[in-house]
Amino acid sequence: MTTAVVVVLDEQIHRQLRRTARSARGEIRAVIRAKIVLAAADGTSNARIAADLRVGVDMVRKWRGRFAAYGLAGLTDARRSGRPRRHGADVRVRVVAAATSVPPGPESTWSHRRIAEQLADTTISPSQVGRILADCDLRPYRVRGWLTRKDDPLFWARAADICQLYLHPPAGAVVLSIDEKTAIAARSRKHPGQPTAAGRPARQEFEYVRHGTVSIVAALDVQTGQAVTEPIHRNDSVTFQRFLAMLDASIDPARQIHVVLDNGSSHVAKATRAWLAAHPRWHVHWTPAHASWLNQIELYFSALTRRVVRHGDFPSRDDLINKIENYVIEKNTTAKPYRWTYDGTPLKAA
Repeated sequence: MTTAVVVVLDEQIHRQLRRTARSARGEIRAVIRAKIVLAAADGTSNARIAADLRVGVDMVRKWRGRFAAYGLAGLTDARRSGRPRRHGADVRVRVVAAATSVPPGPESTWSHRRIAEQLADTTISPSQVGRILADCDLRPYRVRGWLTRKDDPLFWARAADICQLYLHPPAGAVVLSIDEKTAIAARSRKHPGQPTAAGRPARQEFEYVRHGTVSIVAALDVQTGQAVTEPIHRNDSVTFQRFLAMLDASIDPARQIHVVLDNGSSHVAKATRAWLAAHPRWHVHWTPAHASWLNQIELYFSALTRRVVRHGDFPSRDDLINKIENYVIEKNTTAKPYRWTYDGTPLKAA
């Protein structure tokens, strides 16, 4: 009989192996190998380890010996020779160069097949292109949206001002968040849908009939969560001023009004600015460019879209308007303010 290889662990390696052995997300082979070495360090025989872990004795002997000879590095798989590469480094570089460039012609993104065609002189296949790009963690067929923020020196100051307004509203003042939601499609399905059932989601007919669009302007009371909406035919400064005048008439004249607005054309028009200047109790907090997400009314519109519009069936514009108004009325009876925690500081280096 052969004598089992002696395994000795220092404290650091012992902690690392124990962490691997207890991992619920680690590779199973790494977990088993760590358990083999830990058991071997405790003086357990190969046969006992194999029985406890339900693996072969030869497997235990292999990884026990590999660790004794090479340490932690011995617990990784050795490189396999495999078939020699058909394409050298120069072809791999050309594949990567193509994937990181703009494709010629009318196409806007690369595919593995398109790259292989571009390098037809190398006889490389699309599957080989895919393997090369996978090794480099390149996915040329995926495109992620990006927005370049304007160079606004007041960006963070404006963001912080709005957030502080939400977090610490002025005593006795009304804080409003106002915006428009335009071109809401009134669509009815050509055939009735099917409700959800056990093991099956609700089904909705793909084809629909258009019945026009609806636009609304809305104001959210940030401190109560209640909102008021109004259908509009045109999204211009005249319509917006009429809505502001309605709000001004319905709010106690003794209270100051702080309003959060984005930079929409109806908001920044000269006539709107003149109206605001003529009503000194209105204090406007402008969102920075590309930061309308700071306007809490956008959260309200998001909920309205999910709960009413997205999967709704509307045989007419009036039906859509009625359902929106009913949603607003019902929501106002149980409304609560949004829990705002962001303070307007950069979440990471700008």
